Amino acid sequence: MKILFLGDIVGRTGRDGVVAKLPGLRAQLRADLVIINGENASHGFGLGPDMAREILAAGADVITLGNHSWDRKEMIGGINDLPRVIRPLNYPPGTPGQGVTNVELADGRKATVMQAMGRLYMDPLDCPFRGTAIELAKYKLGVTTQAIVIDFHAEATSEKMGFGHSFDGQVSFVVGTHTHCPTADCQILPGGTAYQTDAGMCGDYDSVIGMSKQGATTRFWHKMPSERLHPADGEATLCGTYVETNDTTGLATRIEAVRLGGRLSQSIPIV
Repeated sequence: MKILFLGDIVGRTGRDGVVAKLPGLRAQLRADLVIINGENASHGFGLGPDMAREILAAGADVITLGNHSWDRKEMIGGINDLPRVIRPLNYPPGTPGQGVTNVELADGRKATVMQAMGRLYMDPLDCPFRGTAIELAKYKLGVTTQAIVIDFHAEATSEKMGFGHSFDGQVSFVVGTHTHCPTADCQILPGGTAYQTDAGMCGDYDSVIGMSKQGATTRFWHKMPSERLHPADGEATLCGTYVETNDTTGLATRIEAVRLGGRLSQSIPIV
């Protein structure tokens, strides 16, 4: 299976970049499954149901969220009408939405997408490690589902790496989101799971993690609230990861970084 994962969409620039470039990128990579983190798509904070539908229509199969899941209040009541939009599975019981979704491809193959959120320097949610283990017990990789992808939305690189190694050999791909900076550690772990600490973002990199430089840097200089942060509005770079898996085992055979457009060096896998 050919899998494309794109990192956090930040603001209108990120949304417009994804909507404009995803159809061609998906075709170029011949991607069977496209997953995008969309939790910062609405002015940098949250995702509206209307935006989710636009991103899905552009070619995403699944949208993941994160710590900004409920910044757009409409998503609290609307997420249950969007089964391909998932939030972290370790939110407390009774939280709207779901942390896992299953996708059936046109040829009948199945893929499972999950999201968990870390706890170091983040909200004190239920344990993401135990929660993920409970969900994984419902599937048999390569048998009941041909691929399992987990978006681990976390701040600390150590927690992300610990999570990846914990589920090595049990899933196809573990990818980190949240920090908006693409890491250079794309690899296949010893047990066969593809891994990257952070996929980066879909947004303007002439910024501070996607937000306007002036407001963000002023906060560091003066340690006082400045004007409300707003997304940078230059050309977006689509950052993400491309993974190929073996349908029989569900394990990874290839992983490469994806960077398209904008300021960063370009990287498009040859398929």
